[in-house]
Amino acid sequence: MSKTSLLCQRQLLHYLADGEFYSGQWLAEQLGVSRTAVANYLNALKQHGLEIFSVKGRGYKLAHPIQLLDANKIKYLQPAGSAQILVQHITDSTNCQLLNRLQAGQVMAPGSVIVAEAQSAGRGRRGRPWYSPFGSNLYFSCYWRLEQGVPAAMGLSLVIGLAVCRVLQQQYKLQAKVKWPNDIYINEQKLAGILVELSGQADAGCDVVIGIGLNVGMPEHSNQHIDQPYTDIRTATGQHIDRNILVVELQRQVTILLTQFSETGFSAFTAEFNQHDLYANRKVVLLTKEPISGICRGVDNQGGVIIETADEITIYYGGELSLRAGG
Repeated sequence: MSKTSLLCQRQLLHYLADGEFYSGQWLAEQLGVSRTAVANYLNALKQHGLEIFSVKGRGYKLAHPIQLLDANKIKYLQPAGSAQILVQHITDSTNCQLLNRLQAGQVMAPGSVIVAEAQSAGRGRRGRPWYSPFGSNLYFSCYWRLEQGVPAAMGLSLVIGLAVCRVLQQQYKLQAKVKWPNDIYINEQKLAGILVELSGQADAGCDVVIGIGLNVGMPEHSNQHIDQPYTDIRTATGQHIDRNILVVELQRQVTILLTQFSETGFSAFTAEFNQHDLYANRKVVLLTKEPISGICRGVDNQGGVIIETADEITIYYGGELSLRAGG
């Protein structure tokens, strides 16, 4: 996207942010462009999932008022000494952006974050696409460094899940649960996903990129893009959510827990995770090469899931959990 197009889109959103109608002619005059150009800029935003209504004789309006991510406000809200938070407009993937910087040799402070209004190629685990509509949610990636190497990352995604749960409780009084190994749920509906990507060797320092996709205010027709029950913070609280505050609080909490995790490993978080375990003491199926059915009994001190079957109790470090019928 050209710098001119980016500036015009941001300026249009500045006018439309209150959720009221504005005529195409008035918007064109404010930007010094044609009405056709206004329509094209807004259509481009609609392609990225922003809900915009167009009514003949009235003009354009957003389905919901919007508050854009604001780099200056975020910096003002950050505690002294915090690592940088870089705000992007539309990107391929915030995780990819951090990984690209690492590959280019860029030096970053641990805790550095990239956030974006939308992702054109957002990713979940196992390469699944992550629906990333514009201005609706939080697409957040954080850099960290584990000097002990790749093995030290055991249980890391669970710790990040706990960081998200703490923010939701402290900021919005929401009781969230973690689905092993990387999803956050409220009332059995998915609220967030975590993607941890490592770059390093087993016996040397390891760079870690932690992606969090957090539903804040999903567009009305998002179920056309998502194949499972989901919710968002706006629905769960009935409140408008300031994503700028959310970004700062998430960076702060993630940094606190990662600092502790780097010193102690996962063992310091075992009890807290088991209090937030979505599937604790429920019938589950662990999806691996050979599906395993049993009762989920929490996790061990390395973050492995404990499954009790009729024959034995076994700990697993890979796979995905799902509920069994009647679970």
